[in-house]
Amino acid sequence: MSSFPSQTMETAMAKRARPVVPETTVRDFPPIHALPTGWTPLDENRDQSYVRRIKPRSDNQRLLLESLDGFHLTVALGPAGTGKTYLAIAKAVEALEDGRVGRIVLTRPAVEAGESLGFLPGDMQEKLAPYLRPLYDALTERLGGKRLRSLLADGSIEIAPVAYMRGRTLNNAFVVIDEAQNCTYGQIKMLLTRLGWHSTMVLTGDPDQSDLLPGMSGLAEIAQRLGALPDVSVVQLGEKDIVRHPLVASMLTVL
Repeated sequence: MSSFPSQTMETAMAKRARPVVPETTVRDFPPIHALPTGWTPLDENRDQSYVRRIKPRSDNQRLLLESLDGFHLTVALGPAGTGKTYLAIAKAVEALEDGRVGRIVLTRPAVEAGESLGFLPGDMQEKLAPYLRPLYDALTERLGGKRLRSLLADGSIEIAPVAYMRGRTLNNAFVVIDEAQNCTYGQIKMLLTRLGWHSTMVLTGDPDQSDLLPGMSGLAEIAQRLGALPDVSVVQLGEKDIVRHPLVASMLTVL
């Protein structure tokens, strides 16, 4: 027996079961515009810069900003989240934009935070990128990505590891030495003696968070010795100056 009549009957029943929508219920909706191809909420290509002057959020931050304006050498000590690096880079960008210096030189030691990353592929810049990323982040916030790439290309901003600073004289520059607690006494001494004419240098770090072996960090001793010089400003920030999540300050009091 052929199954054709049965198929025909099922098709007819399906057609009768289909609901009929009255014409009065059909509405004209506006067209839906698709998002741009490749868009993502985590897009890092947004070009936004902070052109306004920064303002301190605590008395010690105000003292740090005043020291950056009034001293050729400033040592900023304090726990994580107190704005040491950000304020120093913001002042460096301000000095460059105002024409008070000709370039910005940022350096930090390429020291891993308690774990080994092993062999990193790529050229020198790609190998050093994970260590120098915090500096790029702060610069991007102050300048915007497009402006930062332009200044890096023409040499107005230079980011380099500590190992590449020996033998140089940094004239007409704003120099930021970040994460100095991961430098030995000899390395910090070498960096400090790079200071040239018409230049400002900032040394930032937390002596209590060194990734070196115990007793190898030279930041605390350097700060103590430099504190006796009248032309050097040593600023000590504390838990009350932390501008990150309030839990950071609470945790640091017990850790």
